[in-house]
Amino acid sequence: MNDLTRRGVLMLAGAGVAGLFAPQRARARPRAPGQDRLVLLGVRGGPLVDGYAQTPSASVIVFGGAPLVVDAGYGVTLKLIEAGIPLRALRRVFITHHHSDHNLELGPLLYNAWADGVADPVDVYGPRGLAELLAAYWRSNRIDLAARIADEGRPDLRKLVRAHEFTQGEVMREGDLAVSALRNHHPPLAESYALKFRLGGKTVVFSGDTSYLPALAEFARGADYLVHEAMFPAAVGRLAARRPNASRLEQSILSHHTSAGDAGRIAAAAGVKTLVLNHFVPGDDAAVTPAQWAAAAGAHFAGRIVVGRPMLSLPL
Repeated sequence: MNDLTRRGVLMLAGAGVAGLFAPQRARARPRAPGQDRLVLLGVRGGPLVDGYAQTPSASVIVFGGAPLVVDAGYGVTLKLIEAGIPLRALRRVFITHHHSDHNLELGPLLYNAWADGVADPVDVYGPRGLAELLAAYWRSNRIDLAARIADEGRPDLRKLVRAHEFTQGEVMREGDLAVSALRNHHPPLAESYALKFRLGGKTVVFSGDTSYLPALAEFARGADYLVHEAMFPAAVGRLAARRPNASRLEQSILSHHTSAGDAGRIAAAAGVKTLVLNHFVPGDDAAVTPAQWAAAAGAHFAGRIVVGRPMLSLPL
């Protein structure tokens, strides 16, 4: 027996026969550090990006160490990093509707998580059109994807991402996490939804983009947080004047968004613990102050009102 073979036998003997047949320990999935929480990442309504501070719609719920991303407007990747969420911990993403200020960075977010080392499946939930959106992104980056899979030995991102298209009703359930959807009113999109997250003993509801929707009050009944979009109607005309290439923008905005006052009405009817104003329209008008947003909602809701801002973290 040569020295190499002898050393191999001795090593196997030292390990013991049982060690030869022991299953490999499962790789631990990365976790988001810190307590369970809701973090607002981007709070601006509409697709405009004019700097890093104010970016379009994106939030994350951290529950049991798992980040649940809600909408993926432009800037979501960098805001997640700023919030201390490891991209490789990405596990679930939820898209409320297919307007670009809610889904423009979905593909890049998934890609960035893959570049950071994600190796486990990522489930993405959204209305009809989600699978088509992802397929188009994979096609647009097929050269890079193929090159990195072959050259760097990475798993195929297209096979890691699992798309789930939902309609009104239960979206998913696993352990203490349950998510359900309510169709809201956001023309011209027929497939637009509010989302309710039941997180053990806590409930967080996102209105999504919608006009005033009384049915949302029952959907959000008793929620710990109602994260509701907010429009300031008196400032919409000024917003439209700053966008000369959109001749019907003012009428469009007024037809399918909810005023801060009406968000307060929904919160009062639902009896929620906290109303979180979010997705501000306009989000770039310094003449509308946080106090004005709060006062508009507070005229109809006597409970706790939080005027959202980027990177605001709320405990669960």
